[in-house]
Amino acid sequence: MSRRYPIIAVTGSSGAGTSSVREAFEHMFRREGIIATVVEGDGFHRFTRQEMQDKIRAADAQGKRISHFGPDGNLWPELEALFSDYTKEGKGRYRRYLHSEREATTFTTKGAKAGEFTPWTEVPPESELLFYEGLHGCLQAEGIDLTQYVDLKVGVAPVINLEWIQKIHRDTHIRGYSEEAVVDTILRRMDDYVRYVIPQFELTDINFQRVPIVDTSNPLIARDIPTADESLTVIRFRQPDLIRVDFAYLLQMLQGSWMSRRNTIIVPGGKTGLAMELIITPILRRIMADRRCLMN
Repeated sequence: MSRRYPIIAVTGSSGAGTSSVREAFEHMFRREGIIATVVEGDGFHRFTRQEMQDKIRAADAQGKRISHFGPDGNLWPELEALFSDYTKEGKGRYRRYLHSEREATTFTTKGAKAGEFTPWTEVPPESELLFYEGLHGCLQAEGIDLTQYVDLKVGVAPVINLEWIQKIHRDTHIRGYSEEAVVDTILRRMDDYVRYVIPQFELTDINFQRVPIVDTSNPLIARDIPTADESLTVIRFRQPDLIRVDFAYLLQMLQGSWMSRRNTIIVPGGKTGLAMELIITPILRRIMADRRCLMN
């Protein structure tokens, strides 16, 4: 952790909804006038799409598994180097993985194509905060410990059936994969999911878990993602006193919310965005106030 160069990490599985949380954070950054460098975890995958497909076929032929959730599919030392360099000097290298042709058109002058990476780039010198969104922001495994660098750790972990529904919907409707290919990916990643993704949610400062209140018992036949109004969000704080959570204020502001445990509040799904802003904005302000005090 660094008071001069803070890092916020949002961690969640593929299809968990971390991109929506990133959009909420970007809104807060704009409103608070924070110059944040946004880093997507997919940029630290080891292989391009074609290379990964080749690696999967080779692994399958040997009776092995490789996935984007585990060490063989990622550049974890490079990710730790970014976190370490940023906390020390506000520097570091990152890149972006381009999921679609639409994303790739933004980088046509650099020759990037869908399924490939943009060139490595340096963190801008004016950066005030590093914001990570992806699979491994709170990783402690394989000799890597990213938690030691992160000032605020946020987990996004919907119940698993909903996570699968969201992934299947996104990858078939937006990224153009077949449903069979998406289901195969879910199954292939399961061991790495249990080993490397799930343990991170024990380490996060705040967890947002979306729970549908409609039947999602068979996620493979669901044609629609449950709406916000068809969901509740469970928000768990690991150490509420440490981040100064004002539960009385939250219960007053978030109509229909209640506490299920001393460190857990339940809010209607439609209030999730508001809850994020009410909870995280004061934390952001304290982080930036500390930084600006040291930098002046």
